[in-house]
Amino acid sequence: MAVSVTLLSSSHLPLTDHAQAVTWLERDSALAALISQVGPLPVLVPTSDPFGTLVRSVTGQQLSVRAAASIYARVVSTLGEVTPGTLLRAEPETLRSFGLSWAKVRTVRALAEAAQGGRVDFAHLASLPDEEAIAQLTPLPGIGRWTVEMFLMFGLARPDVFSFGDLVLRQELQKLYSDDVPDEVVASWSPYRTLAARYLWAEKARRRLNAAAGTVTGDLSLTDPL
Repeated sequence: MAVSVTLLSSSHLPLTDHAQAVTWLERDSALAALISQVGPLPVLVPTSDPFGTLVRSVTGQQLSVRAAASIYARVVSTLGEVTPGTLLRAEPETLRSFGLSWAKVRTVRALAEAAQGGRVDFAHLASLPDEEAIAQLTPLPGIGRWTVEMFLMFGLARPDVFSFGDLVLRQELQKLYSDDVPDEVVASWSPYRTLAARYLWAEKARRRLNAAAGTVTGDLSLTDPL
């Protein structure tokens, strides 16, 4: 029986620099002005540990950066390394004691079971097109489309992802264009929608830092979602 394999196109491969992408995005005058205000952003590098990266993303959701880092540090300190095996050998109560909610305990164990049982092949996840990766991961409990989109952007460094489920991105679109934004606007940013999204997040961070300190002195690199 023939097996159909969808190959990852070159347009989905991580960027090695932003020059061409910025030139493309600056065709949009409103976005060009924002890019000028924010300045250069660092190039994202794909993770060498897709499983551990997604687990870390789940543990940190809806928490401050400091709280998320503290919880994950406790996980690593106790387990030694974050693998499907170490997570499944740990008692659920132990995972809960690290600061994870019961919902997150269920999710990270589901990820571990999917990896260990072969339901999700994390070693080859980076070879899948975006929608196929989303289709593999979203059936797992606690893994929604937004979670996978953030993983695609910041874990796998995919260049053409935009999350309409992200509240900040929707708000920044409204600020940028004043009213309803036609789908064609965001579509026109393809194949560099990830960088466009990062600039929208960075502009939000720039305004927040401006309001707090009067000048922008914080880190706008955005190598993780806000």
